[in-house]
Amino acid sequence: MRKNYYRKLAFMGMLLIVLLAFQKYTSTEKEDFPELKFIAENSVPLTLIDFDPNDLDSKQWKNLGFSEKQVLTILNYKKIIGGQFTSKEQLKKCYAISAEKFTELESFIMLPETGKDRHFEKFKTNERKVITISEKFNPDKLSASEWMEMGFSEKQAEAILKYRNYLGGSFVSREKFRECFIISPENYSKLEPYLLLPAKAPDNFKKSGNQYAIKSQIQYHSFDPNTLDPDGWKALGFSEKQASTIVNYRDRNLRGSFKSLEDIKKCFVISPEKFQELSPYIKLNTDTGQKQETDFSKTDLNAITFKQLLEFGLDEKSAGSIIGFRKKLGGFVNKQQIMDTYNIDKDIVQKLISICQLNTSNVPKYTLTDAPEEWLKNHPYFKYSADKIIFYRISNSEDAKIWKLLKLKPEYEARMRLYIK
Repeated sequence: MRKNYYRKLAFMGMLLIVLLAFQKYTSTEKEDFPELKFIAENSVPLTLIDFDPNDLDSKQWKNLGFSEKQVLTILNYKKIIGGQFTSKEQLKKCYAISAEKFTELESFIMLPETGKDRHFEKFKTNERKVITISEKFNPDKLSASEWMEMGFSEKQAEAILKYRNYLGGSFVSREKFRECFIISPENYSKLEPYLLLPAKAPDNFKKSGNQYAIKSQIQYHSFDPNTLDPDGWKALGFSEKQASTIVNYRDRNLRGSFKSLEDIKKCFVISPEKFQELSPYIKLNTDTGQKQETDFSKTDLNAITFKQLLEFGLDEKSAGSIIGFRKKLGGFVNKQQIMDTYNIDKDIVQKLISICQLNTSNVPKYTLTDAPEEWLKNHPYFKYSADKIIFYRISNSEDAKIWKLLKLKPEYEARMRLYIK
């Protein structure tokens, strides 16, 4: 009996140990796993300009600081989502791009914040749009708007024109026209009977494709690239997006002026063919003797430009961070916000804010009940509580009740109230 008693006692002890171990395993107080971060192989500071991630090849992604494996992952992700990034939100989901890297690039990415932008919805659904042709035509003579009237999207029309320029200004033959990747086999079969082009390209086409180039319809005249605004570049045949990129490249990367023809040639949105076309008319004025100095005591921190921040002594990274953060906020409400900006030279910025003025009259402010949903979801201070605010205000018409329901930390609420009426 004593032997059986000890056996039962040992069994109860083991059972108790198992129960305690199971309770610890299922406890809600689980240890957090360490956060995983991608470490870029290239730690050299980057000089960034505005870019469309849909236009980048593997080499250009590497130039942004990504490793070969990361680039491969990004390009594969692009294929999986349909071959086109439609928003910053979508690009951010690519796990090869760390949160820190995305923050560094975000202000330079030429995409809408979310996929709800109408231009991109149109592009995503354009394959179902009906192509209509009423008469025979020469594709060499169609403009982007005429391709769009036919049923192609704006982005497809631009791609067709780029391909035509790549061939030297003419499709030359139906054979070459068919090779345009943006035109699907189904659409080509509809277009083919109406094309006023020979069936095949001449044998010597690859060797002398430029002989088929069509003379530009733009009436060029002498110009100084350092004085042109976006409208001036558009008048030279560039799209609105390209014109903005050129001006940003000049003002941000080159600190306000092209110093040589080589500087212009390096701008990636100016093709070698376009540069060749423009170069005889470029009258580059590099004289900086007439440069006006800014009176910073009269300068508004909510209106100060990237160029003026560089003039004050900030580097491009600091200047870009301040401009980017101000844009997301809709404007600074107090000077401490500028000091709290990431990636800045705090000593120089402290001197800057002690000299400059801050006008907050144009900063948008709302109540919690009337704030636009898009504003709530994009504002750095509100976006993490946006869904709750939108939900709570359905049944609550007073801000005071919504604030109570949000149960925010005091520092978060104080920050948000800066932008509340």
